Amino acid sequence: MSNNEKELITWSNRLMCGIKLIDDQHKGLVDLVNEMFLHVTGNEEQEREYFTKITQEAVNYAKIHFATEEGIMRATNFTGYAQHKKEHDRFVLSIIENINEYDTVKRHYLMTFTRFLRDWVLSHIALMDVQYFEHLKKNASRCVDGKVNVNINEAISA
Repeated sequence: MSNNEKELITWSNRLMCGIKLIDDQHKGLVDLVNEMFLHVTGNEEQEREYFTKITQEAVNYAKIHFATEEGIMRATNFTGYAQHKKEHDRFVLSIIENINEYDTVKRHYLMTFTRFLRDWVLSHIALMDVQYFEHLKKNASRCVDGKVNVNINEAISA
């Protein structure tokens, strides 16, 4: 089996925005989804044990990443901030609903959850994040190497 067959999402330059922190966090989200995919074994007991362990990590990771993005959006006066934040909030609620459904029914398919995360991550970066990437490219300063420069400390504390 090739490495790509073991990945649900293959990281590529089209997912990059040029801000190292955001790119690293997006790569971390991709890695998390791929890690979950590797645990899809068909063994319900193993998958349940893993799902219970990984869900809190996924929620925490998403919250940290969203806070970072939202801070950058506020710091650069991104006009689409309110809509973007709503999408982030909806996603966190969807994750929590999935977890609650699992806790209530005691039946969850790890593959279904993993594909849900994959679809959301890819569509969110491609459709929503690209809007603020373009805003940043126009409004943020550039380093000598051409990368976008945003004062991350200011953005995160905003």
